[in-house]
Amino acid sequence: MATLMKASNQWASRPDDERFTSLTAMLAHFGNQRDHSRETVVSSRRIEAVPSEDHKSLLIVGDKGIEHAPTHWSFGQLSQLAEAPANYLRTLPAEISADCINYGLKHKRNIEDVGVLVYDEHSAELRAATGPRYGRIWNSDIVGSMVRQFGDGVTGSWRVPGEFGKAVVVDKSNTTLYASDRDMFVFLADETNRIEIPNRRNGSSGSLARGFFVWNSEVGDKTFGLGTFLFDYVCMNRIVWGATEYSEIKIRHTVSAPDRWLGEILPALDAYSNSSVKSITDGVAAAQASRVDDVDEFLAKRFGKRLAPLLKMTHTAEENRPIETLWDVTTAATAYARGIGRTDDRVAIERIAGDVMALAA
Repeated sequence: MATLMKASNQWASRPDDERFTSLTAMLAHFGNQRDHSRETVVSSRRIEAVPSEDHKSLLIVGDKGIEHAPTHWSFGQLSQLAEAPANYLRTLPAEISADCINYGLKHKRNIEDVGVLVYDEHSAELRAATGPRYGRIWNSDIVGSMVRQFGDGVTGSWRVPGEFGKAVVVDKSNTTLYASDRDMFVFLADETNRIEIPNRRNGSSGSLARGFFVWNSEVGDKTFGLGTFLFDYVCMNRIVWGATEYSEIKIRHTVSAPDRWLGEILPALDAYSNSSVKSITDGVAAAQASRVDDVDEFLAKRFGKRLAPLLKMTHTAEENRPIETLWDVTTAATAYARGIGRTDDRVAIERIAGDVMALAA
């Protein structure tokens, strides 16, 4: 079984104003943000940086002559387009920093279009400067679909996870709903309809809950992603303990990304949330009943010859017996992955473990 730190890392790093106590509050925030945002494509030659009136910061002027203050994130994107180091530019006087960006945009680049996202309500902000074909998946669409599916995320079956399996009143200290000017992250779990698994470990039965992560960025900070899994419990630090069957889907923000969100991920999330507990239990039972004839060959073919003996030793240490079934292989792989520090490597092994579970079907 694996330990998932993704939600805990969010919990440990998010300031108070990036924490939400319900999906409906998140939707109101993102809906208002989208209502006052405008995306357009302009030539890099028609973007100009100018010092603010107090000469302490920069403003970005577009082809309509309207001044917008760049966010920390969009300033970094503009600096990258201008082939200038953002951290260094932030230390310079505004006039010099503006000259560097303008020179880079007008003379170091070919004439290229830039996709800009601006926000105009209480202030005028430049939220993003991306490629002209950036496929924006709006946070309001993602959260809106979750509100329709799960309600407010704090009172239904699918909600902000409790602490050690016990429901809690959701506040900003224990929430798993986060958003900033550059990204969003949601962790919901169904800890009410737990899945009873006979002979889960050392001959004893146990139960698992379903959970999922969703993350996105409207402004180019990260891909859209959905991660689903089963787990034992979530502690007060929002660490997911005893996770298994982790499966992850990512969508890069290409021009087709919005259609892929609607056509692929939304139905997948809907199916996962409505999947019958019996079907999952049957899948586990099938994996426990599916014997592996040649364990060494089976492991080497899927995980590689180097990992095969390590997985066998891990399972023996965890379960006090050798690998015999597909469920044992999954248990060994997720237990081994728990000790891997690099997230991508850990997820890769957990994904193979999920594929092994699917073989039982």
